[in-house]
Amino acid sequence: MIPGSVMLHPEVPVGRVVELARLAEEFGYRRVWIPDEGLATRDVMVTLAAIASATSRIGLGTGIVNPYSRHPALSAAAIAALDELSGGRAFLGLGAGGSLTLDPLGIERRRPLVAVREAIEVARALFEGGTVDYGGETVTLRSATLDHGRPDIEVWFAGRGPRMLRQAGALADGVLLEFLYKPRLGAFADLVREGAAGRPDPPRLCYATMVVTDPARLDQVRPHMTYRLVDSPPEVKADLGIDEDATDAIRRAMADGLEVAGRLIPDEWVDPFVIRGDVDECATELGDLAARHGFDEFMLVVADMDDAAALLADVADVLAAT
Repeated sequence: MIPGSVMLHPEVPVGRVVELARLAEEFGYRRVWIPDEGLATRDVMVTLAAIASATSRIGLGTGIVNPYSRHPALSAAAIAALDELSGGRAFLGLGAGGSLTLDPLGIERRRPLVAVREAIEVARALFEGGTVDYGGETVTLRSATLDHGRPDIEVWFAGRGPRMLRQAGALADGVLLEFLYKPRLGAFADLVREGAAGRPDPPRLCYATMVVTDPARLDQVRPHMTYRLVDSPPEVKADLGIDEDATDAIRRAMADGLEVAGRLIPDEWVDPFVIRGDVDECATELGDLAARHGFDEFMLVVADMDDAAALLADVADVLAAT
């Protein structure tokens, strides 16, 4: 059985997210990840604290928090407090952040490779305790201390750029490979391993995507394929037969909403990014991907919070069958 975790977007009231996190714990999921999407969702730290108070076993952390909208030291302090509140169940998930979070705040994503590296270094130093002086290119600390940290709080990274993944391999405890083009998954995993070369403790790999056990759920996925396909590398678009005209059409439709743009996405553009079939078929594919690419964990990305409870139950069966 592959250990499972789940990402829950706090786009619904915090109480509903807490209910789903408790359900995930009952189903045996290992972790719950809560993304920081700035003003687009409920606050990530408030949501995580509420989950910590309502659960007893499941791990919980940011999936992800960026080094721009929150000072990395304050993110580390919040995770340390969450770890204290939850009895040692917290982890810190870091990444460079995206336009959904940063644009409404008027924040430019400058030097992301350096910013993420320095955020990891600052968090680790603060978790270790003691006094931290840090003069980085994007972060500065002067006689900073954190008296409620734990040295072994895990630091995870989520990203997809080659340099980011190599850096994650060198520095992180775990790396999240989320919603990537399946025929190229091995290449992404290899980038992490290249960065980890020589490490005695290479990072764990968590593969994340949406799971479609009911054909009706495919329409939940299409809106989320729009921006992913538009931003896909040229080689992926070429593999799928997505030309410039199709890309422009999707981009124009996105101005009217993701649901509208999603109508332009055929099944054959969705299938290479998701796991789809009945429970046994999904379990077979997931087990094969994990074995071929060395994945240590699988994270379910929930597309529709209204359908999340049923989906958690289905994917728990998928995980149990792997």
